Amino acid sequence: MLTFAPARAEPRRIVSLNPCLDIILVNVADREQIAALSHFARDPAESTISDIARTLPSTWESAEEVMSLNPDLILTAQHSSLATRKALDQLGLQTELFRVPDTIEESLAQIRRIAALVNRVERGEAVVARIEAAINAARPETESRPLNAIVYQPNGLVAGSGSLVDEMLNRTGFHNIASQYGVGRWGTVSLEQLLNDPPEVLLAAEILSGKPTWAERVLSHPALQTVAPVMHRASFPQQLLFCGGPVLEKTAETLAAARLSAREARK
Repeated sequence: MLTFAPARAEPRRIVSLNPCLDIILVNVADREQIAALSHFARDPAESTISDIARTLPSTWESAEEVMSLNPDLILTAQHSSLATRKALDQLGLQTELFRVPDTIEESLAQIRRIAALVNRVERGEAVVARIEAAINAARPETESRPLNAIVYQPNGLVAGSGSLVDEMLNRTGFHNIASQYGVGRWGTVSLEQLLNDPPEVLLAAEILSGKPTWAERVLSHPALQTVAPVMHRASFPQQLLFCGGPVLEKTAETLAAARLSAREARK
């Protein structure tokens, strides 16, 4: 297990520029320490902390906005604006860069690192313990055959082998068959591919409005009903797709519920 020493000085003005880091930050830092989150955190379709995020300041990731907040710690990620990151580095502000985690272990390490940076190491360990407990609770009770499944999102986006979602599927009683559709780590699968070779379980995003968007149209296509007898459909909200950290608790619970519902449907 990786451990991180507490930061030398306790930061009082923390800015996060990434929605996944936002979620970790609100779980380990004091509210008073948070100067701003990313604007993405306020979107309930994308973030599991939208209710909390709406009560905190946010930025649109410009260097000018961040500088105006007088931060003493900035959390950035690979997908954060490169121009903003360069500008902040040139100003000598303390910035911490995080990569996208591909494994549960890497995700837990990020929690510990952020907890150490904000001088809340024990709080970070408590979050890690909750996640590990949720994943263990989501494991199948018996050594039954894993169910063939894919996580299917708007625009036909699919999480493939080597992704964090792939490991979560493996831990909770599923076998990710994205590679059968020619998907690498991430890719898309057409409606025709699904109809020709349906998985046992389709873990599909929820349609958030009565009228599907262009990206959601395949998820509501009536042709999917033709494979309903051989393909069980279960909910996998889009907000669980890209982030690890505390989100993994909800991911584990969602996948365990999907596995149980699929087993019941097959009886």
